[in-house]
Amino acid sequence: MEMEQFYYDNKIVKKFLYATMFWGIVGMSVGLLLAFMFLFPNVTDGISWLSFGRLRPLHTNAVIFAFVGNAIYAGVYYSTQRLLKTRMFSDALSNINFWGWQFIIVLAAITLPLGYTSSKEYAELEWPIDIAIAIIWVVFGWNLIGTILRRRQRHMYVAIWFYLATFVTVAVLHIFNSLELPVSALKSYSVYAGVQDALVQWWYGHNAVAFFLTTPFLGLMYYFVPKAANRPVYSYRLSIVHFWSLIFIYIWAGPHHLLYSSLPDWAQNLGVAFSVMLIAPSWGGMINGLLTLRGAWDKVRTDPVLKFMVVAITGYGMATFEGPMLSLKNVNAIAHFSDWIIAHVHVGALAWNGFLTFGMIYWMVPKLTKTKLWSTGLANLHFWIGTLGIIMYALPMYVAGFVQASMWKQFNPDGTLTYGNFLETVNEIIPMYWMRAIGGSLFILGTFVMLYNIIKTIQSGSKVTDELAEAAPLQKVTRFRTANEGYHTWLERRPVKLTIFATIAILIGGIVQIVPTIMVKSNIPTITSVKPYTPLELEGRDLYIRESCVSCHSQMIRPFRSEVERYGEYSKAGEYVYDHPFLWGSKRTGPDLMRIGGKYSDNWHLNHFYDPQTTSSGSIMPSYKWLIKNKLDRSQTEDKMNAMVSLGVPYTPEEIDRAQQWMDEQATQIEKNLYTDPDFAKTYEADKKYAKENGLDFIEMRDREVVALIAYIQRLGTDIKVKNQENVVQTKE
Repeated sequence: MEMEQFYYDNKIVKKFLYATMFWGIVGMSVGLLLAFMFLFPNVTDGISWLSFGRLRPLHTNAVIFAFVGNAIYAGVYYSTQRLLKTRMFSDALSNINFWGWQFIIVLAAITLPLGYTSSKEYAELEWPIDIAIAIIWVVFGWNLIGTILRRRQRHMYVAIWFYLATFVTVAVLHIFNSLELPVSALKSYSVYAGVQDALVQWWYGHNAVAFFLTTPFLGLMYYFVPKAANRPVYSYRLSIVHFWSLIFIYIWAGPHHLLYSSLPDWAQNLGVAFSVMLIAPSWGGMINGLLTLRGAWDKVRTDPVLKFMVVAITGYGMATFEGPMLSLKNVNAIAHFSDWIIAHVHVGALAWNGFLTFGMIYWMVPKLTKTKLWSTGLANLHFWIGTLGIIMYALPMYVAGFVQASMWKQFNPDGTLTYGNFLETVNEIIPMYWMRAIGGSLFILGTFVMLYNIIKTIQSGSKVTDELAEAAPLQKVTRFRTANEGYHTWLERRPVKLTIFATIAILIGGIVQIVPTIMVKSNIPTITSVKPYTPLELEGRDLYIRESCVSCHSQMIRPFRSEVERYGEYSKAGEYVYDHPFLWGSKRTGPDLMRIGGKYSDNWHLNHFYDPQTTSSGSIMPSYKWLIKNKLDRSQTEDKMNAMVSLGVPYTPEEIDRAQQWMDEQATQIEKNLYTDPDFAKTYEADKKYAKENGLDFIEMRDREVVALIAYIQRLGTDIKVKNQENVVQTKE
């Protein structure tokens, strides 16, 4: 048979590799800054766009979608061409994919620090960027599927199965979780509310980890580990079981992020059951990866590429054992909201995603530049520095999580909380935060070592060019199974059918969990005393979202004795029916705020925002001075209320018409309350006098952002009557 010659597109791989290294440094640097903010909370004092709340989503998005995302594209574009024996379907689509993705990352890097966020974890970007992500993802899928259809290799290798499942599932997750009603060019509200929004978000959030941080990397593992070890994959049959069981089971596990919450018990229990089952396919993949190295352990000791990959697969195994364990209700009761979860997440991110990416980079760059790695010694140094960094990051966070959980739940013999002041738990774990910062510093130091090594490798090699290859053309054969052909072997040469079956597998779990929660009203009982937010409270809530207060504070009191004693009556599903989006949070760096309304005076909150350490000695909350200086933008209030009406919030036309007057009345009352503090009255009147004497514009306190935020904070948890509320422990930040 005559062979056909063609060229692999190495230039697109080079672009994605360079972007991976660049955005990796950026994302990790922001993360390191955040780690030091726990130790020096006012290091960026007064700079709103460098505040913790605004940088935290920037860090997660930069690491997940910029660093890991570009690594996925680099690995997929490199391996797909070689597995299918063809060039990518379209050079134009490849370049649109690259430049479009970088443009999205830049938009994220601009909008998130400016406070434009939906607040939904791993999906914070606002609606125009969500649309751009969907378009570029479709471009990627179009290019991938087009390449598959023009392939010269009949049977699709296991890596391609994972790439297809990734494309389909991420598209479904992103579209359904990003359904939102725009108010303006950079403001929208989730179409879901409260419990429903929480379920959809964590269906997305958990499976963003599953199908963006896991399945594509499993596909890359199945390609790069055998290549680097020069060994065949351990078990073809195990890869089949691994693939289908993983994509079917994973999609059900999202509710384990919402255990002991207001989510209906049946949904929680379903999430637990499938999370426990998930350990089998996850460990099947880990075993398949590690046993691929059988007979190559001598090479592992000397080859830094394999060292990175072994630790990556081991990290994957650790994280996927811990995930099902954390989904057990008795374990989740301890770990949730604590730093244990931070340790868990970073074992997966730093070891599994980070180290596999580093291994791929060390393997691909010499191949692309037709040379040897400039320094094996530096690569080994990077490996040991990075490994030590992971250990020094994760272990202290595990300890911090255990310390937090035990202190939160301890009682005195008389039945009172042993540590009634939340700050006692914060101060106790500061040494662990120091160790985390040191571990993070080591990890990023290793990344800089890699960057230097790769630059020197590129300089010593030749220019990256398209690579000549040849393969026999694909011969037409019957579309029916032959007598001695297994069903899955037949399916592997039917990409359309395989994609359809994979889509069905991932849709079943989502439909079973989400449709009843959204469609069956009895799942979310209403409470007649729960009313919509006033216009000023709605604006304050949007400020709460803008500053990402949800990154450090939860609004979900679980039905535990310790939490009810500390915060007040446990949360009810009906209390959240007007919350677009939900703000339950996933981490308690500060206390829960569900019942904070009325616990402190307006003056306390004003001083707390201006300088948290004056009201809560030892607090690691940064100051929010700009809230006290900035004038509240009321220009979109009526548009926001109309959007809420479209989403089912019962504002009347009369209420919308008098929104500005309503805001003035509530804001004026808060301003009067602030005057009860003699220090405030003295300072405020002096500032007003100074502005008048010097012809300066003066913003009345009732017109400032902080007043709206105080209005929202004082509303929280006050819609239902709680017995013995006066006996609730008065916790401080």
